[in-house]
Amino acid sequence: MRGGLAVLAVASLAAGCAHDASEVGPAAGQPLQAPPARALDSYASKLSAAHAARAAAARRWGLKRVPLTAPPPPARKPVITTRPGFEVDDHEEQGLPPVFTTVPTEEKIVFLTIDDGAEKDPAFLRMMSELQVPYTAFLSDYLVKEDYGYFKKMQDRGVTLNNHTLHHPYLPALSYSSQEREICGMQRVIQERYGERPTVFRPPYGNYDANTLRAARNCGIDHVPLWSEEVFVDHWEYREWDRSLHPGDIVLSHFRGRADWGGTMRDMARRFLDKVTAEGYAVARLEDYL
Repeated sequence: MRGGLAVLAVASLAAGCAHDASEVGPAAGQPLQAPPARALDSYASKLSAAHAARAAAARRWGLKRVPLTAPPPPARKPVITTRPGFEVDDHEEQGLPPVFTTVPTEEKIVFLTIDDGAEKDPAFLRMMSELQVPYTAFLSDYLVKEDYGYFKKMQDRGVTLNNHTLHHPYLPALSYSSQEREICGMQRVIQERYGERPTVFRPPYGNYDANTLRAARNCGIDHVPLWSEEVFVDHWEYREWDRSLHPGDIVLSHFRGRADWGGTMRDMARRFLDKVTAEGYAVARLEDYL
């Protein structure tokens, strides 16, 4: 009986709304379902499909576990300040960009950052894209110019390309004007090659002085992230005494291959992801928190 009433209801709706095809109900024989329920079913199906694709990618790339999905970025960005002990004279008074190793958050997330641009492994691009793992690149032109196109592909996959100077010098040994040339010069390269001017800068080797930060500020830099941990193909190194991950930690790695590491960037990514996932951390996009 309920089926007959449903058909009558559909017929009545069709007759009453024949002037507007967009309001016609489902075709005869299809069950009536409220739009919210359909939307929830569609959302659940998409989530299930996305997880299945990520699980398949994890198996394909040899991970021990499926990487965790990061929570949505905060509606209000955290306040980033310079880590105690990392200040230069009159840091705040001069309005210099903050230097930090961790982003303030209570979420179990970490950030992967990769420096310089020496190794250009197409399989690494595929791996990180298929796993949907975000990361941030800090590029030096003397290495990137060997293949600007590789990093354009990286950018097209959603990776932000940031400033790591033109030639990767030890900046505190240079004059202010020389530091400014290194930093502003790389700003121009990224703007011209990739269409976006960075606001994030990492000094080579993590070394800087007051001139570095003044030059960075004058070149348009807002943030100077360093790192809490560094990951290689075969081990981790830690800045903190407890040798542990913490919410919001920034992890450093480099674009390196077998000639330097005895392994590939994919090996580095596996070591990184296996550890953070086993410890309950997801990988988030650094720029979403700055």
